[in-house]
Amino acid sequence: MRGGVIGSSTSSFMACFCLPDVCSWISNLPPVTQWRKDSMSICLCSSNSTQASLNLFIIKSLQNLNPSISFTILADFHTPVYLWTSHAFKLNIKSQNPIDEETIFNLFQNLIEGVLSYAPNKNSSALKLPTSRANNGFNEMFNLAFYTLTLLICIYEAPHDLRLGCLNTLKRHITCVQLREASKQLMRLLGSNLEERWMRSLNLAITNWIIEFKSSNPSIKTPSPLFSYAISTVGLWKVQLYCPTIAMEVENSSSASLDERLLLSLRYQQLEGVIQLGHKVNIRENWVDVVLNIDNIRLDVAPLATETLLSERGAGAEEKHFPSRIFLQVTPTIQTNMLSVSVSKSSDNPVHEIGKEKTLEGSFDPPNKVGFKMSAAETVTMSMKPWKFEQSVYGNSVNLNWFLHDSIDGREVVSSKPSKMSLFQPKAWFKDRYSSAYRPFTREGGVVFAGDEYGERVVWKMDRESIGKTMEWEIKGFIWLTYWPNKYRTFYSETRKLEFREILHVSLTKPA
Repeated sequence: MRGGVIGSSTSSFMACFCLPDVCSWISNLPPVTQWRKDSMSICLCSSNSTQASLNLFIIKSLQNLNPSISFTILADFHTPVYLWTSHAFKLNIKSQNPIDEETIFNLFQNLIEGVLSYAPNKNSSALKLPTSRANNGFNEMFNLAFYTLTLLICIYEAPHDLRLGCLNTLKRHITCVQLREASKQLMRLLGSNLEERWMRSLNLAITNWIIEFKSSNPSIKTPSPLFSYAISTVGLWKVQLYCPTIAMEVENSSSASLDERLLLSLRYQQLEGVIQLGHKVNIRENWVDVVLNIDNIRLDVAPLATETLLSERGAGAEEKHFPSRIFLQVTPTIQTNMLSVSVSKSSDNPVHEIGKEKTLEGSFDPPNKVGFKMSAAETVTMSMKPWKFEQSVYGNSVNLNWFLHDSIDGREVVSSKPSKMSLFQPKAWFKDRYSSAYRPFTREGGVVFAGDEYGERVVWKMDRESIGKTMEWEIKGFIWLTYWPNKYRTFYSETRKLEFREILHVSLTKPA
């Protein structure tokens, strides 16, 4: 599920039409009095290798004083396998349209609750959504929620033969171009807290799918199921992204073996990122300035399994990847009116604090003994700023780079490996890196870059003919995550990388 899948093409767009428009089908059903049976059904997808299919059934119940209707997803074998059933909804048998807007909206909430129920950490907070479906994109949001739940059900519940046949179809459908805007609208409807649970539910399922897939196809690379979306508004650009670490490309790894406990901990993690850039337009006498500054960049690595599972079967929740490099490139897509681009200085070079201390101690033994004792010690200390920020220009593109450095020897973490000797040093910066007072991360293992430290601006100068136009900017980025041992006794290390790309807009108009 993604706002803009890298490498998506026309085939991805056409995939939207491979599966039925479930919301419209439900809305246009005839009155229940005209049903020939107690149910209506539609085929969602089928397996090419078997006769089985995945179907949606709507079942009416008129056996009591409170007639109701329910929705069921089942695997249609010779003996049907029920995979999911909705709540029962009140049915108005006298109405020409018994499945009214209220019922459809309640089903929409039920679908969302179904997705959230697969989250690794259960949350008791109630789901509260606006009660109106007066939204031009409601049908798309409904279909996105329905097929996301169907994907999760297929991964966890569907028989093996049917699962293999339907998963790729479902994945292509919910990542197609037509549902990109629906994903933005749905995430904004849910709000940030439920969005986070939604993405952890989805990426936990995708992680399990990839593990199953690679168990029989270990040499095949899985495409990164990155979900990202961008918001352009007055004065702010925002990019939100999520990606399970198991799907990120391995850029380098050590030759040391990876045992099963550590493998489990490193598999069940997810990168969660927010990139917020402030922008403003200044109309000058002879040109127009488009000014960009960093508002907030936040990256976290969140577990996709419970702490109990990670402790009992894994290496613990604190054995996880950490951000080691961030690269952002911001480019105006049409450069006809571009005059120049200016960047500010990069951050200061790391501060070196080198101290060297030698001590010599000696003592005589008591008078009744003969001898002399002496001890010598030498202490060398060096500290560095762990993160360095750099700006550069390529044509009219601005590159922003954050690099994490080893505070002991100054090497870039993303392109190096810890020495075996350093792995035995209890006070190395990467040991106890989430609890030490000198940690380069938050206690949860993420990083935050705010405008007060990295707020130097970037300015594009454009000719006055651009006034009144709405222009596109492309923001492309790479994020690297590295694993070095924290408390676990291992020599294993690795670095993974993902890429994302989004389009943002700015209106070159005079302020009101």
